[in-house]
Amino acid sequence: MGKRVYRSAADRDAIQSEKSWAERNNPVTIYQLLSGTAGRFPDRNAFTFQMFADPGAKAETLSWAELKDQVGRAANLFRSLGVGENDVVALILPNCTETFVALWGAQVAGIAAPINPLLDAEQIASVLRETGAKVLVTLRSFPHTDVAQKAARALRDAPGVKTVIEIDLLRYLSFPKSWIVPLIRPKVGTERQIPVLNWHSELPRHGAELTFEDANRDRVTAYFHTGGTTGMPKVAQHLQSGFMYNGWLADRLLLTEEDTLICPLPFFHVFAAVVVGSAVLTSGAHVFCPTPAGYRGDGVFDNFWKLIERWKVTFVLTVPTALSALMQRPVNADISSLQMAFSGSAPLPIELFNRCSKATDVNIVEGYGLTEATCLVAVNPPDGEKKIGSVGVPLPYTDVRILQCDEDGNVLKEMGTDEIGEICVSNPGVYPGNTYLEPPRNKGLFADGKWLRTGDLGRLDPDGYLFITGRAKDIIIRGGHNIDPAEIEEALVGHDAVAFAGAIGQPDAFAGELPCAYVELVDGKTAEIEELLEFASKRIHERAARPKYLEILPELPKTAVGKVFKPDLRRMAIKRVYNEALAAKSLAAEVVEVAEDKKRGLVAKLERRGEVDAEAVGHCLGEFARPWDWK
Repeated sequence: MGKRVYRSAADRDAIQSEKSWAERNNPVTIYQLLSGTAGRFPDRNAFTFQMFADPGAKAETLSWAELKDQVGRAANLFRSLGVGENDVVALILPNCTETFVALWGAQVAGIAAPINPLLDAEQIASVLRETGAKVLVTLRSFPHTDVAQKAARALRDAPGVKTVIEIDLLRYLSFPKSWIVPLIRPKVGTERQIPVLNWHSELPRHGAELTFEDANRDRVTAYFHTGGTTGMPKVAQHLQSGFMYNGWLADRLLLTEEDTLICPLPFFHVFAAVVVGSAVLTSGAHVFCPTPAGYRGDGVFDNFWKLIERWKVTFVLTVPTALSALMQRPVNADISSLQMAFSGSAPLPIELFNRCSKATDVNIVEGYGLTEATCLVAVNPPDGEKKIGSVGVPLPYTDVRILQCDEDGNVLKEMGTDEIGEICVSNPGVYPGNTYLEPPRNKGLFADGKWLRTGDLGRLDPDGYLFITGRAKDIIIRGGHNIDPAEIEEALVGHDAVAFAGAIGQPDAFAGELPCAYVELVDGKTAEIEELLEFASKRIHERAARPKYLEILPELPKTAVGKVFKPDLRRMAIKRVYNEALAAKSLAAEVVEVAEDKKRGLVAKLERRGEVDAEAVGHCLGEFARPWDWK
């Protein structure tokens, strides 16, 4: 696997010593990159999509020549609607062939802004407004999904959108479903009078060759929002050069045109859109996407190994939550083609790593990246040592510093080997000073104006391996004492019944915060709360870090790419602690919601439950640091 043996920081340094990044003369634009790959491998498979997860289900495959043809038509379609280099095409779509084409077509014509279809209508409208989207590509109303309904509601509050283009999944269905869906298709209306076009009828009206100049210069080509499962998302902007860098890394270190990747990750996220998209676009590898919902699709986990057998998959893109689900199912197919699994988005528990390695005999590589850096930062060397708990060594042309900074980004201290500080990154995927679309969000984001402050705490060991130890903003501050939540989480996931754990600081009137933990159990396993508390306490050496509260949830809240979503855990803790305090003083008020305010953070919203002394409520909740309001 891969074009070079990649074993250590020394191999990285050798690659960097060959020439500077600028001297590598990579393509400048997305279209140049696509044209080069289609020219080298016109008849090789580029993209395959299956509507259903059954291993024998009908699939659609585009060659590289066919994909280039469709991307050119899409770019011309967007330009005909007034989309220039600085205009935005938003996409609210599940995974399908059209999503892949529309994403790259939007990047060629202007700026693509993929949006998570799981966001609510208010959040979608917020992203549409912040990005200034002119065209929206979304799903036509379809059974068992509310994407079209949410898009219609969002358009009421997004006056900048002038045209909507709808993609209909009906074409993927066979009889009798193809006859039934039009009869049961939900009706969707909108208050705005806005042109609504049909993707499938519009695309053939445009030629495959670009009708406009593909300017040979770097520019912003995509907006990706980060966060937003609750609260309003932040929007990060990305240059074409960031895509080139991520694609070059995959082509140089991991893939060839003979590889086939399975990618059940959503294409509104950088892990799929940048890491996977740029990887295949540069190397000429083949990517296979099962179902519109990816890993969330019906039958994907149950049929996963058989899909690998069918498509002779060599490379898996995954996240720890998906690996955990796969390890609860037998490997019931011939997966001898499989050579590597790349896991990202969250730390991979060592027990899960061991189970996967034993069950599949596959090289599991853990990587680290973030939206704000266009993605890739570090990777465990595919052919080298994989240190437990490490995300590997920083990639070629990536400079990682472990720093202490003030709020304005001034460097106070650079940490030494194995000293913990904030992970700060400079590489060709970082856009210094302009990471976020909203200028105020960039204030203090860069250390000494160069290194992106990731918000992650970590250290570099003597061999150059990067270890993530927690989140700077996740630090639990108990009476002025800092507690790293990673220590609590690592202790809990050491229990054989615990699949995932999330630790946060819950409000406390005396200490400010107390450590609190939420866990998700492995399917079929049971555990008592007292048992887990005792287990964790024996493994957490610092008494102050031992959780004072633990709750078992059916499933931890997670982002679309499998990270434990701690803002939801904080909301749960604030609501519980505040309501307990109100009840203890017999005050007829209740926290019914914890909402995010851009200036104040998480705010508890109260409702009256009868006659209540508002002043007494103020005294009660005033003992806590977190703000509150009457709803």
